[in-house]
Amino acid sequence: MLMRTDPFRDLDRLAQQVFGTAAHPAAMPMDAWREGDKFVVEFDLPGMDPDSLDLGVERNVVTVRASRPEPQADREMIASERARGVFSRQLFLGETLDTDRINADYTDGVLRLTIPVEEKAKPRRIEIAHGNGHKAINA
Repeated sequence: MLMRTDPFRDLDRLAQQVFGTAAHPAAMPMDAWREGDKFVVEFDLPGMDPDSLDLGVERNVVTVRASRPEPQADREMIASERARGVFSRQLFLGETLDTDRINADYTDGVLRLTIPVEEKAKPRRIEIAHGNGHKAINA
């Protein structure tokens, strides 16, 4: 059997699987930053039912899942541009973050995670003994 291949179609298909399309994005948009002794991560999840959100932690990997149901079968859709189905994203966290104390809040379509830095990873002062006196330095 002879099969023709189109390298441009194959590249386009691969790009859609990796990066997604406007109608079906591959990942949840996210912002992340540090605020003092904690990290903050926000995911845009507009229109998601809060009961469909699932947040899990295993070791240093945080997994966020959310779903937006398909439109009701009796609706005649005129336009359908909002992505539907199950969305999932994983964050790989550093060893210095305290995954046991993650705080999550979902308000106005934004899921916000607050992840504190572990106490052992925070800067501290160490006393150094020399001769008959002590001097504190930053470590």
